[in-house]
Amino acid sequence: MNVRRLIPTAALAGAVALAGTALTACSGAGAAGADQDGKLSVTASFYPLQFLAEQVGGDHVKVDTLTKPGVEPHDLEITPRQTGRLGESDVVLYLKGLQPAVDKAVAQSGVKNVVNAAALTTLEVHGTSGEEDHDHAAEGHGHDHGGAAEDPHVWLDPVKYAEIAKGFGAALEKTDPAHAADYRKNTDELVTKLGALDAEFKEGLKNTASKTFITTHSAFGYFAERYGLDQEGISGVDPESEPSPARMKDLQAVAKKDNVTTVFFEALASDKTAKTLARDTGLRTDVLDPLEGITDKSQGSDYFEVMRSNLKNLQKALGAK
Repeated sequence: MNVRRLIPTAALAGAVALAGTALTACSGAGAAGADQDGKLSVTASFYPLQFLAEQVGGDHVKVDTLTKPGVEPHDLEITPRQTGRLGESDVVLYLKGLQPAVDKAVAQSGVKNVVNAAALTTLEVHGTSGEEDHDHAAEGHGHDHGGAAEDPHVWLDPVKYAEIAKGFGAALEKTDPAHAADYRKNTDELVTKLGALDAEFKEGLKNTASKTFITTHSAFGYFAERYGLDQEGISGVDPESEPSPARMKDLQAVAKKDNVTTVFFEALASDKTAKTLARDTGLRTDVLDPLEGITDKSQGSDYFEVMRSNLKNLQKALGAK
């Protein structure tokens, strides 16, 4: 099973409250920086937070994203112009530690109303099953979260994603109390949909021939833990890190031992190593999308469609009964 270590965070409830109170400096839709339609200007760092902000904010927000479709979020570079536009936002929603360039831009932007999604849930350290866990952090494959390789991929766990939705919804209620009821309604609807998605994954993956899946990078730690699966990442948490020859040999052994049928790759990162491993082991390849962005190559047009495509692909690969 996944090796994990809980990262102690200072009073999660306090963090949620802080995220909300941090927005009180912006008073309603008439605040400075609101667009001409009176909507709150929200800048999200990348797709999962953009989608969440749109769902929770509804008609009362205008959402922009720093990471355009097709750009690998981990490698994003921020231009001075983007930093300047960021400073004009009413609200910024980002995930501290996932994108170093965004962290720096947010710090330089002077925006008062900042919501850090990582403070709205609990981060953990994830590696992959087996002995590879020991060197993800040591080799610098993790992201800088102020700790040892904390896993930022919380949006792939519908339960944790719902926690972030609740925290962001509470923050919008405080910054724009005139529309608080709508934000609360939108949040409740999104949380209900995420609850249904969670139930689909639990049911769809509870009885499978194998519990092990191999994927390009270790983005699915929270997901694997939630649904009782074993993640084997070719690289670490960073999709651009190169696996060692020893790691590739280990994966060949894992594939044989655990009846793995498929090596998964993703749309926004190179599929070279995944296809090499599949060729060397006689396995199939398929897509398991970490949902860091939506493009015309994605198996769905939004978060829910792509997650359900992931479920179908996993059921096929794991031999769901």
